[in-house]
Amino acid sequence: MTPAIAAENIISSMDELLILLNQEGNILSVNQATLDALQYDRTEIEGKSFTMLLQEEYLKIVALQKITDEAVIKNYDGHLLTKNGKRVPIIYSSSPLKNEDEIVIGTVFIARDITEHELIMVELINAKEKAEESDRLKSAFLANMSHEIRTPMNGILGFAGLLKEPDLTGEEQQEFIGIIEKSGARMLNIINDIMSISKVEAGQMEVSISETDINDQIDYIDTFFKPEAANIGIQLTCKKSLTGEDAIIKTDKEKLYAILTNLVKNALKFTQVGSIEFGYQKNGNFIEFFVKDTGAGVSKKHQQLIFERFRQGSESLNRKYEGAGLGLSISKAYVEMLGGQIWVESEEGEGSTFYFTLPYLRKSEIKVISNNEIIADAKEIRINNLQVLIAEDDEASEKLITVAIKKFSKEILKVTTGTGAVEACRNNPGIDLVLMDIKMPDMDGYEATRQIRQFNTTVIIIAQSAYALSGDREKAIKAGCNDYITKPMKRIVLSDLIRKYFEN
Repeated sequence: MTPAIAAENIISSMDELLILLNQEGNILSVNQATLDALQYDRTEIEGKSFTMLLQEEYLKIVALQKITDEAVIKNYDGHLLTKNGKRVPIIYSSSPLKNEDEIVIGTVFIARDITEHELIMVELINAKEKAEESDRLKSAFLANMSHEIRTPMNGILGFAGLLKEPDLTGEEQQEFIGIIEKSGARMLNIINDIMSISKVEAGQMEVSISETDINDQIDYIDTFFKPEAANIGIQLTCKKSLTGEDAIIKTDKEKLYAILTNLVKNALKFTQVGSIEFGYQKNGNFIEFFVKDTGAGVSKKHQQLIFERFRQGSESLNRKYEGAGLGLSISKAYVEMLGGQIWVESEEGEGSTFYFTLPYLRKSEIKVISNNEIIADAKEIRINNLQVLIAEDDEASEKLITVAIKKFSKEILKVTTGTGAVEACRNNPGIDLVLMDIKMPDMDGYEATRQIRQFNTTVIIIAQSAYALSGDREKAIKAGCNDYITKPMKRIVLSDLIRKYFEN
């Protein structure tokens, strides 16, 4: 093999782009790597001016003179243009091309395509910016959470202290108590949101599918929020497009309730005048729910951001509205868990409509009764003559429950452990109602309930828990409880449950 042939083989196998130029800047020859990178045929490029490969914004004459006039150029950044005008990032070097007599007859231009390197750098920059943005959002979120927790705590502790003041009028006492209750409810909402988003982030959120009457869900939410809407002068209406068994679908009842509640609460928060309408309609194989308001609206740039975790429409310290900003991200996570999608249509200043879909999965025709389902319809006990067992290790909670059930009870037994609850039921077969705390020493409420069910399948057991996480109700029912109530316990809710199981 001659030296000329060997050199030609080396050039043709090079990964770098090689271009030979004459002293006028015309292309004498290129290697295959150049043709591949710039998408030219050899006949289209050889004999043409090198300026055809330079960017329009470059001063082509100056660039060409620099390459052909300077003795040596090493590792300059630049770009070449493909046949289709696409920019190819390169690092290039050039040196004089001499003949056998050492006379300069042109220039050797060698370049390395750094497209892949540039893409990696862009990805690294994007990742860095995303990490910085995430840190900034988390910092803003933590600052907001500190504010959102401390504010209601200030109301609770402050007005609890004021209740100790002498000479308070009855009207002042009721006002202070009302503020404490409102502050407590606000803080509980914050805690619930934190727990829910934490469970979603950890991948521990469970889905519990059951037959759900979506009309009942809509009616309940309408009834629940009607007084609040009326108090601020907002007209609240609901729309249901299915009737009877057509409105019974298979989905997670608690998550559907949480999604609708979050959206309606948001609508009430951001609507000062006008109306709010919510409901659903069947759309093919999906149920399409909506919440429409005449409120402040959402700007175009925020319409995707508002569904992200740690995001709010505003993260500044002068935000107009309270809240952790987690409701929409929780709703989005729940919707996607249930096989649907969520989005918003809005014009700033003209209101918003939030939509989400759920699969239209019909209820089965066969009614399945769980082995743990306890039927209490046969009870004929007078509602104010119950023997009640309170299984609760927290003194304050036990006292609150005692006050709440006193009017229903002829006798109240109290234990502080799961083992104590089992033994109390074994030794007192006449117990009508057990209020079972889930978290107790030595044996939790789930296990205590399972053991009680081995010898007593008729006593009504209502689980009570401060965990209040999605899926806890299902765990309690599976363990053998008849029902479930969350702490802090509302007396009216507990009273309704007792009437549900014991009224004739």
